[in-house]
Amino acid sequence: MNTGQLTETNSSANSCSNSTPEGSDVNKAALKRTPFSKFKKIHAKFKSPIQVSESAKGSAEEVAELERRREQLDTEIAQLEAEGYRVEELEHHIDMLHEYNDIKDIGQSLLGRIAALRGTTTQEVYSHFGLELND
Repeated sequence: MNTGQLTETNSSANSCSNSTPEGSDVNKAALKRTPFSKFKKIHAKFKSPIQVSESAKGSAEEVAELERRREQLDTEIAQLEAEGYRVEELEHHIDMLHEYNDIKDIGQSLLGRIAALRGTTTQEVYSHFGLELND
């Protein structure tokens, strides 16, 4: 590189304007980059969207509400027992439903894997095995 090229390089570098504002220009640039907002305090502290009211129910009120709910549920249980339902029988039915849902989930998973291995849709696999989609 000769001296002429060096001088030309230095002068072209000095003619480039800086993209970063300096001094008080920083504040002006920051204000220009701030997006328009209908809220007055853009840089305010974070306010949670979950609002907790200052006048929350007192613990005595909460206890009273829970007691009323318990009495209501006890009444419903007594009515069901009067109709001939037994708690043990209901628990057995609930357990059976859980088992049924688990087996159904496993079956649907297997049908999905078969469809993936065959490169078809699960709808085609269902029809191949004589099942309906809502089964």
